[in-house]
Amino acid sequence: MKQLFKVFCALAIAVGLVGCIAAPIEMTTQTKQRLRAQPPIRFLLTFDDGPSASSFWNPTMTILDSLATNPVQPNLKAVFFVQTGAPRAGDSDIGREVMRREHADGQILGFHTATHWHTNHRSLSPKELEQSLTKGSADIAAITGAPPTLVRPPFWNYDKRVFAAYQKHGMHVLLTDLSANDGKIWGFNASPRRRANMLRQLSEVRERIALGELPTVDGVIPVVVTFHDLNRYTARHAREYLQILLDSAQATGVKTAQKPFYDDQTELQRAAMARTVRDSSQPVKLPGIWNWIWGADAN
Repeated sequence: MKQLFKVFCALAIAVGLVGCIAAPIEMTTQTKQRLRAQPPIRFLLTFDDGPSASSFWNPTMTILDSLATNPVQPNLKAVFFVQTGAPRAGDSDIGREVMRREHADGQILGFHTATHWHTNHRSLSPKELEQSLTKGSADIAAITGAPPTLVRPPFWNYDKRVFAAYQKHGMHVLLTDLSANDGKIWGFNASPRRRANMLRQLSEVRERIALGELPTVDGVIPVVVTFHDLNRYTARHAREYLQILLDSAQATGVKTAQKPFYDDQTELQRAAMARTVRDSSQPVKLPGIWNWIWGADAN
């Protein structure tokens, strides 16, 4: 079994290294012309599943440090979708302290779940879902002074019933455009394809931008990016990811704003609200086979 695991890791690394050699993706003349007519983009950073309750090199704290100080743009703001009922996350003294720091740093606390585990909200009874939403709102309000207005469902999975429950609590679903695919770890905590992954995804989003499908807020187009702050690899390489996003935009021909990331909480809130799901029939882009292979999902 150990030998089989080593073989799997070797194959994963080999395939990943091939993906790392990513060339700029060509686009049609028509797309180039359409892009010129569009405003620049600004990356809207989001993090799922935290806060970390670790007392040893806390990854959420490390990410907060990277957002505050980095070579790209200082004092960045992001949306952290938190689990307030999980003992290894927000239902712990350390987790609550991390959330207090997130708020003090000007980050936005969004709701992920208040269940004991990372439970699909569709599997909850109406009573259980109501209890989770009520508890989560209260937990976040106790820290920020106001209930959350943004929610990202566990596993990005919801239906009309769950969507209506979110709306009842004043929560708006925010999904994503780009994902680091760092949601689950299956023994191999690395991401050798992270650059190729962002290039591929941004080339797809580029077509939507060219067609004018994404809204403009405060003169820029918000492009939502998802990471998971419990992932220690993500935490160690957070500053690199910022540069990878900028490099991917340049390689795909997508122009970025003078400030390519959000550093103002009010502007971040407006942008996030503009990108929320308007009705429960809006299709959800589920993770593909590559996400599973690399031990990740969109949760």
